[in-house]
Amino acid sequence: MNQENKSTKAKVDFANQMQDRTKRLAVEVIKFSRTIKNDYVTYIIKQQMIRSATSVASNYRAVCRSRSNNEFFSKLSIVVEEIDETNLWLEVIKEAEIEVTEEINHLIKESKEITAILATSRSTFGDRYQN
Repeated sequence: MNQENKSTKAKVDFANQMQDRTKRLAVEVIKFSRTIKNDYVTYIIKQQMIRSATSVASNYRAVCRSRSNNEFFSKLSIVVEEIDETNLWLEVIKEAEIEVTEEINHLIKESKEITAILATSRSTFGDRYQN
């Protein structure tokens, strides 16, 4: 396998892993939301959290289907914004003591890792292709 094929395979493997990881986070957030008591405030927060977490997964899939460098960068920027919003809602749930469990700590850790990875990817891509 030549160097170009190895590089392409590594990119595809990374994209597949991130698709799985973002979908898994969305599913975990949905399951977690079912454990939170229902009242007016928590209903709104849970809806926002679910929307942003599922948006991360669906928009990352769109990133992988981009037709141009500009579309790739734009869609990846949306994903970074949505994962950051997911972080916000998870932190609000914890800090407002709506739900303080090992599960919320796991979700915050995972969402922050995904944020770091995708923000770095966006920055690297921007440096290479947007200048």
